[in-house]
Amino acid sequence: MTGAGVDRVLRAPLARRELAPGTGRATVLTAAPPGPDPADALAAAVEAAREADAAVVAVGTTEGAESEGHDRATLRLPPPQDELVREFVRVNPRTVVVVNVGGPVDLPWRAAPGAVLLTWFPGQEGGHALADVLLGRSEPGGRLSTTWPATLADAPVRTTRPTRGVLPYEEGLHIGHRAWLRAGTIPAYWFGHGLGYTTWEYEHLGPPEPAPDGYEIPVVLRNTGARRGREVVQLHLARPDSAVDRPVRWLAGWAAVAAAPGERMTAYVPVFRAGPAVLVPPRPAPGSWSRARTPCWRAAAPATSRCGRP
Repeated sequence: MTGAGVDRVLRAPLARRELAPGTGRATVLTAAPPGPDPADALAAAVEAAREADAAVVAVGTTEGAESEGHDRATLRLPPPQDELVREFVRVNPRTVVVVNVGGPVDLPWRAAPGAVLLTWFPGQEGGHALADVLLGRSEPGGRLSTTWPATLADAPVRTTRPTRGVLPYEEGLHIGHRAWLRAGTIPAYWFGHGLGYTTWEYEHLGPPEPAPDGYEIPVVLRNTGARRGREVVQLHLARPDSAVDRPVRWLAGWAAVAAAPGERMTAYVPVFRAGPAVLVPPRPAPGSWSRARTPCWRAAAPATSRCGRP
């Protein structure tokens, strides 16, 4: 057999299927061609990114790194993905990093790319959906359902292994973003964070209005960008000097609005079971609300959709 023949055999995927008659047993044998040398593959990818007007690099976890069947020992992406992103950004700052994961991961390079797009695990139509977002046909409209730490060491809870058969849950009400607020630590991305293809200005937080199940708080905002977009207005409550243990701040309600460029909209955020007292605006803090009797309740909507803070 010649060298060329050997080369063709090694590079062609092999597959054989066999169905044993009368047994209901099927056997499938496959063999993939050998993969490229990692260093050569990285160099080729980086060179392609260097020559491109814009680069797209996809990173993520695998079934070995993330599964419902076991806990993760680290939040890092499997190597050498962090190196790949850094090399792409080094040669082309117009790099979009697509992060395909099922939960928070470390993104130590997150401030360097032109954009970071979280796709979670999008399923079989993920490629079409991703193309629509990258090409601007659709706006990325999701908001984070968890808080993402900059590093695992910053996370409020890091121990998930029982001691002598006991795993204490001592956080009480202070879980998720509430734990971060209590600790005063700044994460990489707050719960509720998410950007789109336009910008927003929050102009007014109106007085609460009675609603069938509680109250609605009107929030006036304006699309200050150049294209139509959708924004999720999130309202967080706090009760300073409470006689009982309460979170520093917690999500009380949200409402989504869509607006054309320059258009002003009012989002009516439902706040359920806020209590019988009427919420009234305090004088020194125009961006928040207090209850009519002490101890007060305070509520606030974000000053801008780019702040990433609850």
